[in-house]
Amino acid sequence: MKFIGVTGGVGAGKSALLHYIEQEFPVYVLRADELAHELMRPGTVCYQEICKAFPTEDIFTEHGEFNAYKLSEVIFSDETKRRVMNGIVHPAVKSEVLRRVEEERKRGEYACFLLEAALLIEERYDRLCDELWYIDASPAIRRERLKMGRGYSDEKIDAIFASQLSKEECQKYCKVVIDNSGGLEEAARQALRFLPSGCGR
Repeated sequence: MKFIGVTGGVGAGKSALLHYIEQEFPVYVLRADELAHELMRPGTVCYQEICKAFPTEDIFTEHGEFNAYKLSEVIFSDETKRRVMNGIVHPAVKSEVLRRVEEERKRGEYACFLLEAALLIEERYDRLCDELWYIDASPAIRRERLKMGRGYSDEKIDAIFASQLSKEECQKYCKVVIDNSGGLEEAARQALRFLPSGCGR
């Protein structure tokens, strides 16, 4: 089983593309954001550590869970807080990712395990994955997607863009670059050229 890390700037359409791919081809897709949310539920170790790290922040829903929007506002407006959050969540995510990769390798059902994460390079997944892919789209298209799809302001988009590695830096680590500026079918056709033969090639 090939272990591929998939990254790209926010708004590049990683999630939409991987959703399309997993519907069309026999691959296993794991999304780091969704996994992080699982690991941050009330009662978990991550939840307790975040509560201790941010005791005065208004980051909760009325049910005591984390409010994703409020949490992102806090960590993307303060570099120190973002580092603290990453230091809690990312090691837990990485440990669980590796556990699931090993589990799927033992099961032997899939030829390819795709991990979607925004910070693959920063978290040195290049040392763990067989290869990294970069999903690309122009800054203008990314900005429009974030405004329309998530309701982000220009200020928030600027802050997130500034917090992420540049396309040029990411491409130093990524073996495959896929242009997702157009339709998903076209981007999936690009991806299919690089998927293992057991994935429908």
